[in-house]
Amino acid sequence: MTVGLDLASFVLDVTSLADRMSQGENSDTTEKMNFVKNRLVELYQKNLVKINHSVMEMVCAKHLIRYGYSVDVEKQLTNILVCDVHAVKGDGTAIVEIETGFMPPEHALDPLSYYAARIASKIARYSQYSNQFVLATTPVSVIPIPSLFRKPPRDRKMQDVKEVKSLCDRYYKNPPVTEDDILNARLHMVYLINTDAGKVVEMDVDTYLENVGEMLAKGMSGI
Repeated sequence: MTVGLDLASFVLDVTSLADRMSQGENSDTTEKMNFVKNRLVELYQKNLVKINHSVMEMVCAKHLIRYGYSVDVEKQLTNILVCDVHAVKGDGTAIVEIETGFMPPEHALDPLSYYAARIASKIARYSQYSNQFVLATTPVSVIPIPSLFRKPPRDRKMQDVKEVKSLCDRYYKNPPVTEDDILNARLHMVYLINTDAGKVVEMDVDTYLENVGEMLAKGMSGI
């Protein structure tokens, strides 16, 4: 497929999704969805986004727009951090990081350890830039959230913080995730993204982990 046809296919897909999710909505919602769509097209032209991830960003964006947020995607937070979905309403900021479950080939022999470290690192790094930090995934994926993040910072034990830092240090050293980052990080919610229906189901962290906890506990033993 040529670049032009590839772009045309991307534009067709995101336009179709934006139109479907804007159907029956007011003009403000439609305008905000069109902004997100056009932003993704711009990023795609620079080879910075893929269609599956973009679709998930659009579904999350629509969910937040319905709550009155103004939404941007692939927002630069620092010189090294770019968040997937950045939403602002008044003085409040929400950040959503989307997990597709993709695993790099170089981690074929330690996928769960790597994935858990990636999740811990994201919570530690990104949550400090928002009032509400959310992890999002599809119902067919399971996010291995370290149990430390079920507790508020005041109830976390330093031994647990050190264990999460040790996990992160296996994979993230430049720059490293600090103990303070981990101690003060907050995960407020998990989104389950139904891309077929263009909808999001919100779950608090306890409910999410209780639903997948037994499977995670068995799978993560030994990490």
